[in-house]
Amino acid sequence: MADAWAVLASVADPEIPVLSVVDLGIIRSVGLDSAGALEIGVAPTYSGCPATATIHADIKAALAGAGFSRVVVKSVLSPAWTSDWISAEGRAKLRAYGIAPPAPMTGRNAVDGARIECPQCGSTHTELLSEFGSTPCKALHRCRTCQEPFDRFKCI
Repeated sequence: MADAWAVLASVADPEIPVLSVVDLGIIRSVGLDSAGALEIGVAPTYSGCPATATIHADIKAALAGAGFSRVVVKSVLSPAWTSDWISAEGRAKLRAYGIAPPAPMTGRNAVDGARIECPQCGSTHTELLSEFGSTPCKALHRCRTCQEPFDRFKCI
């Protein structure tokens, strides 16, 4: 299964290509089904995510290209995906790419006025411009220090 995990770590999220599906934390299981096919459990980031079908197809294509002849990709709806599942490496990649990573949701409401750090200059003197960013999973912010707009991955 380590070979399959290595391939999955190379499958980019179609909306945020700096992240792999492993970085994003949506791979919930890798194993063999009762017929011996490689079965990948994938949690959608949220209901209706427009990238879900593309992610499934990209996973199948990458694994087929690596020699896995029989691959089944299944949606895993429970437990529901949370932005807490984004890996530490994934959060660092988001920041380096110019997207503010989500704050951990553990033990608090995600919309609590947390200070959002600008991924460009590091200032926390930022403001929310719109709950809707470049994709449905991001919100648009602006740094009041460097004046740069930036996306923030929503806490889900």
